[in-house]
Amino acid sequence: MADTVLSELILGGQRSGKSRRAEWLARQWIDAAPEHTAVMIVTGQAWDDEMRERIARHQCDRAERLPGMETVEEPLALAEALQEHSAPQTLVVVDCLTLWLTNLMMPAESSPADPDAPTLELCSAIKNAPGPVVLVSNEIGLGVIPMGRDVRAYVDALGGLNQRVAAVCSRATLMAAGLPLTLKDGS
Repeated sequence: MADTVLSELILGGQRSGKSRRAEWLARQWIDAAPEHTAVMIVTGQAWDDEMRERIARHQCDRAERLPGMETVEEPLALAEALQEHSAPQTLVVVDCLTLWLTNLMMPAESSPADPDAPTLELCSAIKNAPGPVVLVSNEIGLGVIPMGRDVRAYVDALGGLNQRVAAVCSRATLMAAGLPLTLKDGS
């Protein structure tokens, strides 16, 4: 990644290598210049023991691969967190949009009155970020059609979120089996 302001959306299935690529990009950024730093904004919440273990594993792995990288936990106010932490010499990694959207939409009764508003705010924050931004999201629309109305609404919303974010990012990458496939390279 050069010193120009770039943004990249990394899509893929579960365990496809999305987070590993985001960390690799952060490492490339940090190694490129002594003044470069990186911040990771994480959106996951530990609702059960399995998720607590998963979060702890991610934290341990990240600390080993990127020592000194600051981690910020923000499950809901993602656009604000991005605005707060973005700087010309700081790469911001957001991991992940899928869990952020889950936090916004679940339970279904508490979803925002205007479900597009948080996505539009996030896209604006990405476009206006003074430093590079890397965002991780799941691609879940390739499988079977979900049975439940709420799950279908979520899959539709995530597809819309991914499309909007990809439109404002300068790069989009699909991860499969740990390999990056470039979907978009440029503005």
